[in-house]
Amino acid sequence: MTGAVVWFTGLPASGKTTLAAAVQRKLGDASIPACLFDSDQIRSALVPSPGYSLAERDAFYAALARLAALLAEQGLVVLVAATAHRNAHRRQARELAPRFIEVFVQTPLEECERRDPKGLYARARNGDLPHLPGARTEYETPTNPDVIAPNGCSDEAVSEVVRLVEAASLGRTNPSAAALNQPSGL
Repeated sequence: MTGAVVWFTGLPASGKTTLAAAVQRKLGDASIPACLFDSDQIRSALVPSPGYSLAERDAFYAALARLAALLAEQGLVVLVAATAHRNAHRRQARELAPRFIEVFVQTPLEECERRDPKGLYARARNGDLPHLPGARTEYETPTNPDVIAPNGCSDEAVSEVVRLVEAASLGRTNPSAAALNQPSGL
């Protein structure tokens, strides 16, 4: 088994964690060890807790990428559900990981606002969250994700991610959909 980092990116409340958890269950069914790094849970575990300024976000995503790469180097599949709103964040994670799969959870802003369980977008409109990606800070759309999951979790998205993880676990150096001659979107 060869480790990999699977990074689920998208706007806040796009369905990243839901999709990552579904992939984790499916990988478990296939006896592929995987751990889920939800950015909110990782933030709450770190002391001192990282803030949300642009510089603090840069530092947090760099640390998250290094942690995920460390575990992937030990043979685990690390599912990272984190906005990582800048392409530079995800590029750094790709460079550190032994194998990397980028999943873009492509949910429209209006839908993210509608399903927002934490009220982040309302707080951003009130000025309480000055750096919320998609609302007050730009979210840079991935330039070449391995998988595009329209509107979040679907059976098709789960199957495509699992297929790419299985290819990565066989030791292919670039498990991207393009390298496997498969469409990258669903």
